[in-house]
Amino acid sequence: MLQILKKENVNIYEKQPQPFLKWAGGKRALLPELICRMPKNFNNYFEPFIGGGALFFELKKLGVLEKKKIYLFDKNSELINTYKVVQQNPKELLKLLKIYQEKHSLEFYYETRAKDREEDFQNSDNVERSARFIYLNKTCFNGLYRVNSKGYHNVPMGNYKNPTIYNPDLILACSKALQNVVIENTDFSKTLGYAKKDDFVYFDPPYYPLTPTASFTAYDKDLFLDDEQRRLFEVFKELDKRDAFVMHSNSDTDFIKKLYECYDIDFVDCARFINSKSSGRGKIKEVLINNLGVKNAK
Repeated sequence: MLQILKKENVNIYEKQPQPFLKWAGGKRALLPELICRMPKNFNNYFEPFIGGGALFFELKKLGVLEKKKIYLFDKNSELINTYKVVQQNPKELLKLLKIYQEKHSLEFYYETRAKDREEDFQNSDNVERSARFIYLNKTCFNGLYRVNSKGYHNVPMGNYKNPTIYNPDLILACSKALQNVVIENTDFSKTLGYAKKDDFVYFDPPYYPLTPTASFTAYDKDLFLDDEQRRLFEVFKELDKRDAFVMHSNSDTDFIKKLYECYDIDFVDCARFINSKSSGRGKIKEVLINNLGVKNAK
């Protein structure tokens, strides 16, 4: 399918959409592996853990999602608020991001980070919240989204000389890509309320930890461990029963491989960039699970 996608007409003179956020576990490096395992033809498109949206933006750029209904979900309310603002109100967002670019400093970073400690934060203006979210994403350590048990952002500022916070071409291109897309702050199981035969669903959840002490499972203040992974598996199975196409990325662990042993499991190398120690970064194995073989055998 990768060769087919490359033949699509793309206007090189227009800014193309790509992730406007850094995201732990982002899939830009794995796009060729994902695309070549996708169904050649499908109906509607779902990403129930949208994160940085690397696959969605790539497919939009390549014209694969034309005339298809698109559903992007995530449980992270600040992330989804930001997607909706980029979709609906990019110009007001850019006005604030330009101010954030000019004000960026160590003091301003920690003042901005502390805003979610305020009682009325959740009732604050959606555009202001989205500008804060993008600002912190572009300036915090490794672009990591992490919150404590109270839901407060607690990532220190990164060491960037001149981070790009105000990027009007990118935001406007993403806004155009997001038009007519259904964006919801909801649990991945909501997919079952929409997905039908021959729809394509791509799950990219918080990965199952490689070790008992591995971090970054706190996608929000709730953990995504054994029970949640099993619940996701049940949704995967139900979608398979409906004859939908389903693909799932996760860590190369015995737990995940045992859970999905009845489905096709491929192993791919992926670069790991988010680690507090440079020695902990590098290539790791991940699994790409799909039901294409099972579906074709039915």
